[in-house]
Amino acid sequence: MGPGNHTPISEFLLGFSEEPELQPLIFGLFLSMYLITVLGNLLIILAISSESHLHTPMYFFLSKLSLVDICFISTTIPKMLWNIQTQSKVITYEGCITQMYFFLLFGGLDNFLLCTMAYDHFMAICHTLHYTVIMNPWLSGLLVLVCWIMNVLNSLLHSLKVLQLSFCTDLGIPHFFCALKQVVQLACSDTFLNNIVIYLVTVLWGGVPLTGILYSYSKIVSCIHGMSSTQGKYKAFSTCVSHLSVVSLFYGTILGAYLISAVTHSTGSDSVMYTVLTPMLNPFIYSLRNKDINRTLKRFFWMVDKKGTIIPR
Repeated sequence: MGPGNHTPISEFLLGFSEEPELQPLIFGLFLSMYLITVLGNLLIILAISSESHLHTPMYFFLSKLSLVDICFISTTIPKMLWNIQTQSKVITYEGCITQMYFFLLFGGLDNFLLCTMAYDHFMAICHTLHYTVIMNPWLSGLLVLVCWIMNVLNSLLHSLKVLQLSFCTDLGIPHFFCALKQVVQLACSDTFLNNIVIYLVTVLWGGVPLTGILYSYSKIVSCIHGMSSTQGKYKAFSTCVSHLSVVSLFYGTILGAYLISAVTHSTGSDSVMYTVLTPMLNPFIYSLRNKDINRTLKRFFWMVDKKGTIIPR
């Protein structure tokens, strides 16, 4: 493109469904999923904070994961709902960059927290006697802080690289949010360096946490195999079931979205799997598969119901 085609821009156009008759259905569906996600994760945080016996590293990391899930889904769905309600597809240039920054930040935090939780399970099962000494509050807080710092820097890097790009007149993004790859593809200027950074960071940010998770669970399987007690094996395995389910859901939906976009023309519907379904299902997985969370939530609802039945005179 010639230099004359490089013009300053003020907005992008987001897209999802072009059929007007589907808009009310999409609005109701995504509003319901958003409210379920926020409420479910808030209940997990409330349950952990209100029960002293849940003040352990495992539940500390789980509460941070629930908080990040709320933030993750809140970077995309409210704007989408607003656009449907106002019959508009517009998102400002600044709003697009901001949304992209926080989407990368909280998506990366999800990934790194799952790896941190796998390490915590490894320490709890394979180094039980030294677990409370090693996984002390200081180390737990430090691990979360490192996750934040790394992903803040990663999101900042991508955002600054996008700010250096020039855009032309074709500003339609075939997603319901500002996805990094789709925004870069709209640029008129050279995107070679941006693509190199995207691919390198994707490999590192996806490969390193996944390798850490696989390594931790290989050690866990080895430790469980070496246990003589069947009850001990069952208890150790049941501790990991919820986390394994969430990890499988997280990476499975990302892989599924990638395969769908690779064989079809992406309209953004494939990204719903990991942007909406994963944060929404995580609380259900932990509340159904984790006995401590399950009991705490039942006690909480029982207390709420008991208070609700008291009729003031």
